[in-house]
Amino acid sequence: MTPIPPKGPIAEANRLSMLLNLSLGNERFPVKVEQLARDYAGQFGHDDPITHVIGDDLPGFEGALYGTDKEERREWVLIYNSAVQVPGRIRFTMAHELGHYILHRHARKTFECSQDDMLRWESAEKRIEAEADVFASYLLMPIDDFRGRIGDDLVNLDVLDDCARRYGVSLTAAVLKWLEFTLQRAVLVVSTGGHILWARSSQSALKSGVFFRTRGRVVPLPEGSLAACDDIVVQERQGIELAAQTWFPREPKEMALREMKIVSDRYEQTMSLLILPKAEPRYWQQEGDDDGDERELLDDYIGSGHLPKR
Repeated sequence: MTPIPPKGPIAEANRLSMLLNLSLGNERFPVKVEQLARDYAGQFGHDDPITHVIGDDLPGFEGALYGTDKEERREWVLIYNSAVQVPGRIRFTMAHELGHYILHRHARKTFECSQDDMLRWESAEKRIEAEADVFASYLLMPIDDFRGRIGDDLVNLDVLDDCARRYGVSLTAAVLKWLEFTLQRAVLVVSTGGHILWARSSQSALKSGVFFRTRGRVVPLPEGSLAACDDIVVQERQGIELAAQTWFPREPKEMALREMKIVSDRYEQTMSLLILPKAEPRYWQQEGDDDGDERELLDDYIGSGHLPKR
């Protein structure tokens, strides 16, 4: 069998998803990434298999992939940081390293992946890490299944948490995936100490000017928002209505949004999900503005799965 060259992160993840659908049907979630990594080479006719998937002490790294030459073939070892205590984060790390194996192993034989280094990567390095993240995201949370899971339900953090459990990922990762395909104007905001750390907007929110720029800025949480209420630890998973101008002053005075909030003791961070009514697109990005939008910032910072997990 002649191995098929990789086509790209989404195409490769979708190819595996189709095979899992055919072989396992409804029993395929959450994806058994370790078994998939071990079986991949034999399944697709490669002579350089992943022979070991292990947890180990990896100070400063989330995961790694190492190729070693033995006799007449190369073998690969996939390693995840055993100090990580969040199963969803480990699952994403393993899927990320599997993405490197499928997409990038012919270019080099060592991959060491951390969170902090993402701010300092050169463009080529940033690209392959982003591709591995995209692969992991699409493998673990196929959009067609995710859409079917949401259906016509009113989206809130309970609904998205149900999806997170189905796919074996963190709630943060599930919310980020939903933002990729939802038609609603929605914004995820992660904050600490009264300031926004980062935020991501859905496409429709971004096009209507509903986003935050945080690169090189200190952005305080708006007064009157649920996120800014830190006198009492508030968990609001269904959402409360408040004036949209509380968060986004350019929105109409009569418009309301729905704000949801979860406080994470583990990471001392607050996750807020904001959902707004439909609006006409308004393109606020001006030519020559070098700040970029928040989608680019989040990709630069940690990709679509390396966020602090709840």
